[in-house]
Amino acid sequence: MAKTSISKMRKVRAYGEDFAVAGDRAWTSKFAKLHRKLPPGSHGRKRAFAKSTGYGQQLAEKQKARTFYHLTEKQLRKYYVAGKRTADSTDVSFLVGLERRLDNVLYRAGLVDSHRAARQLASHTHFAVNGRKVDVPSFQVRAGDKITFRGKSKNLLETLKEFAKSNKPASWLKVSQDTLAIEVISLPTKEEIETPFNEKLIIEFYSR
Repeated sequence: MAKTSISKMRKVRAYGEDFAVAGDRAWTSKFAKLHRKLPPGSHGRKRAFAKSTGYGQQLAEKQKARTFYHLTEKQLRKYYVAGKRTADSTDVSFLVGLERRLDNVLYRAGLVDSHRAARQLASHTHFAVNGRKVDVPSFQVRAGDKITFRGKSKNLLETLKEFAKSNKPASWLKVSQDTLAIEVISLPTKEEIETPFNEKLIIEFYSR
């Protein structure tokens, strides 16, 4: 996967306070403590008051989605293409496809505070889907799937349990506090998905 040397908090500052507060839980506390909340760079203060064009707004929303889910441009576009092929609304299918990722499910279940940490759990095969070992963070879960902890580290298990106690899982997931077993009750609806970006503007960007 492609990597970037840009600091996470520089990205968060570039997208503003609304994105920081609504983004990964790990960003919220860091942004609250950060003194420099203006966009990064020597011209950050001017950029904070600059007006964006229609294209600029669409581009910004796309970049927010990439940062939020930690995806490359190629990966994000695949979800747009897949959503466009469905009979449902493209923007809703696009969102549901992103939410069905295994790493996102671990994040939405409240086991970790960021998508980055969830991706590491998935790629290191700490969880199994329906009893089968999965090491692909982009694995698409389905309604009725059961995700179970298969790691051997007791310290990791206890750490995840502590996170689970302090984070509320998404309404479309059922989580066992004792075993960390996750059941996908149903696929999420548009109303159940909380994201710090406007998916309609992203669809407009890719539809140009």
